[in-house]
Amino acid sequence: MTPALFTPIQVGHMNLSHRLVLAPLTRCHAHGTHIPGPHAATYYAQRASVPGSLLISEATFISQAAGGRDFVPGIYTQEQIQEWRKVTDAVHDKGSFMFCQVRAFGRTASPEALAKENLPLVSASPIPLSARPIPVPHALTEPEIRSYIASFATAGRNAIEAGFDGVEIHAANGYLID
Repeated sequence: MTPALFTPIQVGHMNLSHRLVLAPLTRCHAHGTHIPGPHAATYYAQRASVPGSLLISEATFISQAAGGRDFVPGIYTQEQIQEWRKVTDAVHDKGSFMFCQVRAFGRTASPEALAKENLPLVSASPIPLSARPIPVPHALTEPEIRSYIASFATAGRNAIEAGFDGVEIHAANGYLID
């Protein structure tokens, strides 16, 4: 008898050949402009080598304002979308599927990385992350919250344009919507 973990399953429009999923792994191999690096397509294609696999991308910024780490990819410019398209094409060429995990760092962002891009540290409230000493974040106003909501929606559309088969919102670890 085959363990359920290794049996096929239908997930939405995807016929997966097994129930193992590549979890999102922070790679930090993007360019300084948050464009996926030159090895991203190879990296993900290698992990898609069994047809019918599902991969979830590393957490990807929804907008420049939602960033706060160096060398992490985004999905808010045409250049980023074009590079992600090379990645999803490589995964699809292997007969596999890929979701884009999107996030907004919020109060977990690196103040140093934000300073490089002249961005403020933000959160839903002026409560800093207790895990490490950081400045008190700016509490987003209602119009700013609406802007982040729109950025999440745009990131989802951009992910589909880039060839992703779905989108996952990262909402843990003190990120903006956690």
